[in-house]
Amino acid sequence: MSERSGRTTHRGGPVLLGVRHHGPGSARAVRAALEQCRPAAVLIEGPPEADELVPLAAQEGMRPPVALLAHVQDDPGRAAFWPLAEFSPEWVAMRWALAHGVPVRFIDLPAAHSLAQRDDEGTADDQEAADEVTGGQEARSGAEARIDPIGVLAEAAGYDDPERWWEDVIEHRGGGGAGADALAPFAALAEAMGALRETYGDGGHDRDPAREAHMRLRLRAARREFGDDLAVVCGAWHVPALARRTTLTADRQLLKGLPKVKTAVTWVPWTHRRLSRRSGYGAGIASPGWYGHLFSAPDRPVERWLTKVAGLLREEDYAVSSAHVIEAVRLAEGLATVRGRPLAGLTELDDAVRAVMGDGTDAPSSLIHDRLVVGEVLGEVPEDAPTVPLQQDIDRSRRTLRLKPEVLERELELDLRKETDAGRSRLLHRLRLLGIPWGEPARSRGSTGTFRETWRLRWEPELAVRVAEAGIWGTTVLSAATAKAASEAAGAAGLAEVTALAERCLLAELPDALPVVMQALADRAALDADVGHLAQALPALVRSVRYGDVRGTDAAALREVATGLAERVFVGLPPACLGLDADGAAEMRGHLDVTHQAVGLLGRPESERQAGGELRARWAGVLRAVSERDAVPGLLRGRATRLLLDDGELGDGGAERLMGLALSPGTPPTDAAGWIEGFAGGGDGGMLLVHDARLLALVDGWLTGVPDAAFTDVLPLLRRTFAEYETGVRRTLGELVRRGPATAPRHPVGDAPDAAVPGFGPGLDRDRAAAVLPTLRMLLGIGQHGFDDEQPDPSRPAGDSRPADDLTGART
Repeated sequence: MSERSGRTTHRGGPVLLGVRHHGPGSARAVRAALEQCRPAAVLIEGPPEADELVPLAAQEGMRPPVALLAHVQDDPGRAAFWPLAEFSPEWVAMRWALAHGVPVRFIDLPAAHSLAQRDDEGTADDQEAADEVTGGQEARSGAEARIDPIGVLAEAAGYDDPERWWEDVIEHRGGGGAGADALAPFAALAEAMGALRETYGDGGHDRDPAREAHMRLRLRAARREFGDDLAVVCGAWHVPALARRTTLTADRQLLKGLPKVKTAVTWVPWTHRRLSRRSGYGAGIASPGWYGHLFSAPDRPVERWLTKVAGLLREEDYAVSSAHVIEAVRLAEGLATVRGRPLAGLTELDDAVRAVMGDGTDAPSSLIHDRLVVGEVLGEVPEDAPTVPLQQDIDRSRRTLRLKPEVLERELELDLRKETDAGRSRLLHRLRLLGIPWGEPARSRGSTGTFRETWRLRWEPELAVRVAEAGIWGTTVLSAATAKAASEAAGAAGLAEVTALAERCLLAELPDALPVVMQALADRAALDADVGHLAQALPALVRSVRYGDVRGTDAAALREVATGLAERVFVGLPPACLGLDADGAAEMRGHLDVTHQAVGLLGRPESERQAGGELRARWAGVLRAVSERDAVPGLLRGRATRLLLDDGELGDGGAERLMGLALSPGTPPTDAAGWIEGFAGGGDGGMLLVHDARLLALVDGWLTGVPDAAFTDVLPLLRRTFAEYETGVRRTLGELVRRGPATAPRHPVGDAPDAAVPGFGPGLDRDRAAAVLPTLRMLLGIGQHGFDDEQPDPSRPAGDSRPADDLTGART
């Protein structure tokens, strides 16, 4: 064994197989080397705590990509992953050893030490990761001081792209022919790494000396147990350090005094997307799906890849034929030859797809990258893999409810009237309360009934850490969610937090937690006199009452608290609206809106109709008080007027009277503009002005009378109001103003017009109306149903409005 270069042979000492993590070329080379040297034991870079988990890798239920997860038992949030794909050299070595009955040992620094060290430098999420050819799974800080071994070697070879150099030298070259020495590539790479280590030392990887000392100690122990006939699979960067002769005392001194914590290790599913460098994984690769294809394709990888691409594009309705595939293969291979590459890489394949299948555009590129280059593979682990009790309960529940973790985001529609869907809803809501967001609620595109829910589901590997963290609350989802809800209720800082928690408890159906939350709600509601806080808390509480009605839960206590909260808002709101500045008025407008919506929902149930009507009547009185007080900012008076108008509480001319007062000459222009914003703001405010010409005329008359000096002050408010309208609404309003009051309709729909409007006659022309009925029926999806005779009758005089037959009433 050469100390200087790290060159190894299979005679007289362990075989050191330096690899790049997640490299298909390295994986093939490792398999060939193991077949040639047939070691008595295989040593792999990884946490020694996982030695007992190795046999699980041979089970049928274990399908990569997977990862070893180590976490601190007392603090599950401190965790680390060691991902493995089908094309990872470590995984290939492990599976080879299991297939041949050869013992496997992990030799890296124990997770007990690495996680304890990480506590001083931040969690894995806050740290950079090491280079791919080093112990890339270990995370650390100070990445800017490190060298990139692949980059240095690529630059020495004249490449400006390290990835391309590595692929040309390793990944795109097949194994040697018959009789070739399978260890030769590893000897060459070890020599290159030896030269780099002589030049750069540890290359800025300041944790490596301790890690490599532990690897040497484990290697010595394995030699005592199995002899010298060993194979070591590790990052190529470490090979010179393992080949270097050191003393046992020196290595132990490097490990002396390292901090240590109690850890637990298990297997968890992983995804190709999380193997990607874009995910932030330090040892990540740019194209997991492509590397998986290179590893699994028995021959003709270019042809097989472009066939996959063509199949994907056909699924997405691209016109791709076999001729496209043949031409793309020719172009990709031609480009590889011109560029001096041993095999067409992704660059050549992308160029060929763009030119042949994409008609010169990049349209398919994003789809191909997401679905094939990165890939959408989600691994699986056996059911008997060790997990925390909470994870076991989650697995049991999802199997019962037929919920399968998937790497792709998918939409799930639930009908809460069905037992299975109701169970799925409970599980997903409980997991969200525990901080395990497997699913996120989404707006339904179908029914808006409260018996329906829409979820977006996506399983991320990091959720395994969230599950471990949530395990401190209980061993089952129900007990853990109940305990956490009770704890959050006790520690909630504001009233709105408690009402939101009550809503979540009801959605998750936590009957044991709800009384605790309700007591906290009552205590805080009794002490909080801020109208804003009360108004913010009311909507969630009212929704909880409705959810209780839908889910068959006794919500009487919730309704009582919600009603009491609403009454306190009624009392405190009018004085709270006095003397507010612009920002305060804008905030209070939001409180008006949410309270109005909550009151409307609270009075809906049939059994509560009388009480609900009384509640709405009291709320209407509050709105009248706000709308008529001059000391209330115009924004709030206008909004209160609009809410009263929408509920039909103003009667004939009520809105015009209040608007006339608000827009009178004595009102400051900015206050009047605020009134218009409150009254006509929002997307539906424009339609109100379109259909009520009297209101539009009042606004127009006021605006034309605003003094020049004040116009620049009110213009931003008006621009903000009218900018919310749709383009068609703004165009219609402009046309109505252009016509002037003489031609605009003077009454709302249903009243007789004061003056004729151009294009409209005094009566109904039934023949002209019947002419549009076929198109209207087609748009509405209504069949003919005997209306075939509803065509214009040329024998009838124009304007004759007498019934043509006995179906005229239905036609009208």
